Amino acid sequence: MVEMHRIFKKQSLMIIALLIVCAIGWGFTSYHAIFAGLALGALCGLFNFWNLVRRMESFDRKTRQGQKVKSLGTLIRYASAILAAAVALSWPEHFNVASTVVGLMIPYMLLFVDRILVHLKN
Repeated sequence: MVEMHRIFKKQSLMIIALLIVCAIGWGFTSYHAIFAGLALGALCGLFNFWNLVRRMESFDRKTRQGQKVKSLGTLIRYASAILAAAVALSWPEHFNVASTVVGLMIPYMLLFVDRILVHLKN
């Protein structure tokens, strides 16, 4: 589980860097909706990844103790993604829907690339 916390910390730093880039892009370009949608999606994606790490830790602890485990919180992650899409659809002048969806996938893409790099090193 220590490995998952290390991965989450690394991803959090990358997402914060992305959010800084989005803020700069929002402030200095005319693509306000695209950068705002990307930031919204990335924040919800980071929340989803944090929730997954937290649930996996609970799953690990409960299985070691021999307790029954309910779920890994898939419904909450779906609800978060639906909420991000609903916000983007409700205010299309402020958020771009396509960039919100791309932002939702950024933590998973970063995780995929990180795992490939780790396996290439070993």
